[in-house]
Amino acid sequence: MEKILGSITASILFFLSALHIYWAFGGKLKSITVIPETNGKPTFVPSRGLTLLVALALFGFGTVALWSSGNIFYPNRMSAIFSFLISFIFLGRAVGDFQLVGYFKKIKNTKFAKYDYLIYSPVCIILGISYSYLGWKSF
Repeated sequence: MEKILGSITASILFFLSALHIYWAFGGKLKSITVIPETNGKPTFVPSRGLTLLVALALFGFGTVALWSSGNIFYPNRMSAIFSFLISFIFLGRAVGDFQLVGYFKKIKNTKFAKYDYLIYSPVCIILGISYSYLGWKSF
């Protein structure tokens, strides 16, 4: 069970990492909005460096999923600690900043808010639960 969960979790994170690399080098997805917005304008424009840093972090998170599940290394306390930290990050993202992102955001009438409610936050909850389980199993 852990190996399958670790592989699925890692696959999601590796996909998201590749997507960030695509965006860093100018790729566009016109049908979705991935940056919070106010008054119809993005709240920030991420730099190439920041986007690549996020891609690297997501890749690292995927590697931790493989490690904690025993797919690439033997799981140990260190992999459990990393898994719990990553779980905290994703569950925190799902809760949000109480302004623009997460389930408890104030600004709810934007295209980003719709995608956040239906896709981004639920994926974060699923990933957070997955990492909690992998951390618990690798302790």
